[in-house]
Amino acid sequence: MSVRTRFAPSPTGYLHVGGARTALFNYLFARKHGGTFVLRVEDTDEARNTQPARDAIFTGMHWLGLDWDEGEGKGGDYGPYNQSERTAIYDKWFEVLREKGRVYEEEGAWRFRFERKPVTMNDLVCGEVTIDYRDESNTPDMVIRRSDGSYVFHFVNVVDDLEMKITHVIRGEDHLMNTPKHLQLFEALDAPAPQYAHIPLILNPDGSKMSKSDKGASIGDTPPVGEIPASPGYERQGFLASAVVNFIALLGWSSKSDDEIFTMDELIERFSLEAVNRAPARFDHEKCAWVNQQHLLKLSPESFAEAARPFVAEAGLPIDDRYPAVAAVVREKVRLLSEVPAAIGFLLADSFDLDPEAVEKVRGNAAAKDLLAALANDFAKLSEWSADAAKHQIGETAKAAGAKPGQLMFPVRVALSGKSGGPDLGDILGLLGQEKCVARLRAFVASL
Repeated sequence: MSVRTRFAPSPTGYLHVGGARTALFNYLFARKHGGTFVLRVEDTDEARNTQPARDAIFTGMHWLGLDWDEGEGKGGDYGPYNQSERTAIYDKWFEVLREKGRVYEEEGAWRFRFERKPVTMNDLVCGEVTIDYRDESNTPDMVIRRSDGSYVFHFVNVVDDLEMKITHVIRGEDHLMNTPKHLQLFEALDAPAPQYAHIPLILNPDGSKMSKSDKGASIGDTPPVGEIPASPGYERQGFLASAVVNFIALLGWSSKSDDEIFTMDELIERFSLEAVNRAPARFDHEKCAWVNQQHLLKLSPESFAEAARPFVAEAGLPIDDRYPAVAAVVREKVRLLSEVPAAIGFLLADSFDLDPEAVEKVRGNAAAKDLLAALANDFAKLSEWSADAAKHQIGETAKAAGAKPGQLMFPVRVALSGKSGGPDLGDILGLLGQEKCVARLRAFVASL
């Protein structure tokens, strides 16, 4: 039988990083084995389901590149793929249990009668786990149908996996203790159970359990809820989808090598459940930003400029023919695309802020003002302008004043960019051009 995995989100909240990782691991496993990845929606909680949350789940998965083979918008042979549309299917299997005497009514609700025996499961990540059902005080018969006729998660989950022929259930470790209950249901329905793999929880850096309001928890943008402010998702923060997928994969899985940067195809090739760790994973936003930086470095200069364009436009910076070349000079300097506007603003706009600390450092150099004034005049006299010619002139101007070129480099950088760091000075000189360099040097000298 070919591999069939599934992701079964509940549209009661936004796509959490833990849910995204569950979806990713199911996707990678299915693709690795040439199988099918199913998306079904557990939308039976009418009071809490929302359309925005539903849309956010689909949008987040599309952005991450986790395209499903069956489910919403794709169809399939085992639909419908929304639990709210599957009541007739649940009724059919409930009747099977009732005919077998495995359910009984109590105060209007229906309970599933456990077999009073030890149940052992062989989890593909956690190993062998046994729950002893002989002690009824610890394992009371569970409700599978409420008094209002609606079915409980445990029952519909099993029926859906059975009907959709799911072969592997990869889900969070918080479901581990549910699995023996599900195995009893499969057995009662005379159906083969899928193999289970429970992946470790994701914790905050301090070891606390990651909640929906924690930094980095939501894949997409989240609106304000009560006292919790609105939060931008990964895309709006300036992350590449490929980097977020890469980082999420590392939360609980190891390539068994020193490699940490992977494309989706490389993750598919290397992924295995045997390499999933038992210990909880710790979310590290700084590590995520570092992974993103590595993915940015793999982009061509043209692709980097195009990826950063929306952020530059949103910052109100002018985008002209020079923009691709301007963006390219900071590709190795930023970790997030959202950092690009601040990094190149001085190259695109004539108005830019001066870093007070950098300016004070220049003021502390007694010779800086005269050197900069002399350089402005020397720059203005150059018959041909290029980055190399301008850098050569800096050395000549310093030499003529009895100074070292290094004494002039920092003041020039601050005068032209307002910053103490940034792109190579040669790139700045070349991109700004002669006229702007002269004007900025003279304006800066006047401000000292």
